[in-house]
Amino acid sequence: MMAVLRRRLKLIVTVTMVNFFIFIIISRHKDKSSQHKLINLNNPFWAKLAPSPAYWNRQQQILDFQNNPVLTANSSEAPEWMNRSSAASDPCQPDLSVLTQVKDYSTLPDRFKDFLLYMRCRSYPLRVDQPAICREPPFLLLAVKSLAPHFDRRQAIRQSWGRAGVVANQTVVTIFLLGNATATDHHPDLSEMLRYESDQHSDLIQWDYRDSFFNLTLKEVLFLDWIQSRCAGARFIFKGDDDVFVNTYAILDFLKALKEPKAKDLFVGDVITNAGPHRDKKVKYFIPESMYVGAYPPYAGGGGYLFSGDIAARLHNVSRHVVLYPIDDVYTGMCLRKLGLSPEKHKGFWTFNIKEKYRSNPCVYKGLMLVHPRTPQEMIQIWSWLNSPTLNCQ
Repeated sequence: MMAVLRRRLKLIVTVTMVNFFIFIIISRHKDKSSQHKLINLNNPFWAKLAPSPAYWNRQQQILDFQNNPVLTANSSEAPEWMNRSSAASDPCQPDLSVLTQVKDYSTLPDRFKDFLLYMRCRSYPLRVDQPAICREPPFLLLAVKSLAPHFDRRQAIRQSWGRAGVVANQTVVTIFLLGNATATDHHPDLSEMLRYESDQHSDLIQWDYRDSFFNLTLKEVLFLDWIQSRCAGARFIFKGDDDVFVNTYAILDFLKALKEPKAKDLFVGDVITNAGPHRDKKVKYFIPESMYVGAYPPYAGGGGYLFSGDIAARLHNVSRHVVLYPIDDVYTGMCLRKLGLSPEKHKGFWTFNIKEKYRSNPCVYKGLMLVHPRTPQEMIQIWSWLNSPTLNCQ
């Protein structure tokens, strides 16, 4: 019996010794091979930043670099092409560097030339303001993008879905966002009529900049500034065009039912995904390759969308880190992406209209939040349908 135990013990010791020597041999082999895989820490381990061929993308690269404390800790690390791209110190003076930095600048339509020259300017004086309009912070702020000549649209909104005051037991404030209708665009002088309108209704906000399609993004950032200084207490904000119908009752019902954190992070609308710039010059949204390359982030159609006051504050802060882009709803999508957020699609927003056979059905509008487009007369008619005591949509 003892002989058997001695043989087993000898076998265990032998196997253990063999495994030990194998382990030493493998370890030494790994040490030798790893010597050839060490990282040289004297060299940067990130790829060298190359300038984008498109002007907007390149300007965003510069802004991202400037806002990165790690990269800017040593200013000598900035690529030479970034220093060459610096524009004049006054951002509201024409940036003549675009003449040479945008390869096809001379052949672009005038709207692009104007945008590129002044895209760095974000500060314009207020011509008309309503500093006390949010003295009582509203539950819902209705902010409507309008043009100076659109008197009938604004009045129709005031008489329908944009009625300010207490609606469905909630405080609602309505404002209209205007730029300046300039003689450059052959507009007649409407200043006296606008002054009268403002005196009558006290709901116009107007900045002294050229009100054009490409400057809608400027209207967006100026509005975000205005909210923080004049109406930071607004709990929710609807922002849309002056040719949409909004079912204010449906929006208020939707908002009152929201719980935290959903209410805090709210941004809903008719969301467009997997989109990119149009390259057809005949399309209103045409963007040349010399200006922008890449896909667009998800964005809510500019006809109208709904968001929280908390999101408005975050958009205000992050917008300083996103280069102005000539399409305002895409720009807002870019800002949301910078925040790590994405707009949420809501089936009640119809920015591309509804089927014609449903357009005269009052009950269809009762279940929607927004329909685009609608004339001033249609706004008033639909509003009267929704307020009719005889409307039965069972």
